[in-house]
Amino acid sequence: MLKAVRGFKDLLPEEASVWAYLESRAREILARYGFSEIRIPVLERTELFARSIGETTDIVEKEMYTFVDRNGESLTLRPEATAGVVRAFIEHGLHTRPKPLKLFTIGPMFRHERPQRGRLRQFHQIDVEVFGAASPGTDAELVALALEILGAGGAEGLRLEVNSLGCPECRRPYREKLREFLLARRDRLCEDCQRRAERNPLRALDCKKENCQAEYREAPELPDFLCETCRGHYEEFKTYLQEAGLSFVENPRLVRGLDYYTRTIFEIKAPGLGAQDTVAAGGRYDGLVSALGGPETPAVGFAIGMERWLLIARPPESLRLPPELFIAPLGDEARRWAFQLAFALRKKGLRVETDYEGRSLKALLRQANRLSAERVLILGEEELQRRKVLIKDLATGDQMFLPFEDLRDLVNRILIEMRF
Repeated sequence: MLKAVRGFKDLLPEEASVWAYLESRAREILARYGFSEIRIPVLERTELFARSIGETTDIVEKEMYTFVDRNGESLTLRPEATAGVVRAFIEHGLHTRPKPLKLFTIGPMFRHERPQRGRLRQFHQIDVEVFGAASPGTDAELVALALEILGAGGAEGLRLEVNSLGCPECRRPYREKLREFLLARRDRLCEDCQRRAERNPLRALDCKKENCQAEYREAPELPDFLCETCRGHYEEFKTYLQEAGLSFVENPRLVRGLDYYTRTIFEIKAPGLGAQDTVAAGGRYDGLVSALGGPETPAVGFAIGMERWLLIARPPESLRLPPELFIAPLGDEARRWAFQLAFALRKKGLRVETDYEGRSLKALLRQANRLSAERVLILGEEELQRRKVLIKDLATGDQMFLPFEDLRDLVNRILIEMRF
């Protein structure tokens, strides 16, 4: 028996209906905040991610799905969406449009990681980006937006952690100080952190191994190295959050796994998910557009992990609305009538189910009950001859015969009877 590839998951109807509900709530809220959707390819040139994410990050070094196509070009299934959105922003001249430009995209991402709860090799994100806004007020607005979207799906007990990575100028002395700290303890660190100590020391702070985290309790903290401008930006960002009544925790060791971040970064965590408890994360990346060949453009964004949101969401109990009418046809001619009648009523907006398998009336009534249909319409040879159908309310047991002349007449009578 063939099975799905490891780390790639089917969404069965029960999950898919919740997924669609969460996505619709997100779209509804994003529209209120003035965002427009952009759709980008899942496949990009490998160079895009090496230049944006960083060649020394775990994603680029170990996790990307990369291959050489028939033309000898190195291509990669996108491991994240921001780089692709920025590429589209530059390629299509979106930087000439009025600012701020607010965009979002929803779709699959791909990373070759160890599959576990809430982490898959094909995962999905809602990615939200704002271009052309430098104020910390925009950073705070995106945090509020992320929390509102997650809350709309019923998520509770969320924890917001914030930090500032500063700018390249004030991060440079911190990076060197942290590098010295890590190298002095190199023998007590895991293999990955030993490698990061030389090449990308900030990434070491994101290590999940307990022995490494124990060593990092005495590590220098980046906020102590912020320049005056970056410190002012960070303080104003926190003031916006406080004045909006949004509680947060400052985490001076919070870093992101992508090299393009500057200044504000944040993560939203949910209880009960274990080590993989981050359901949304993002921050500012003011230098990425210019690094990829575009004009100097401040930018900030975040992403919500759909699979993790699904784990903590509390959607309405029933997302699938039951049929308003179940047509129970008895006989070949009745089934042809049922087909036409269902088609016509659905075009009028009614939720209708029927059956073409030649089941008995008893079996058809069982099916109507299983679907929780509101009413059943019985249509047999006798009803067709008498030009009358029987409609029964399954909740109350009330029933009535509805006369008709032709299909159009029957459709109109049903709509009147059901107060459509």
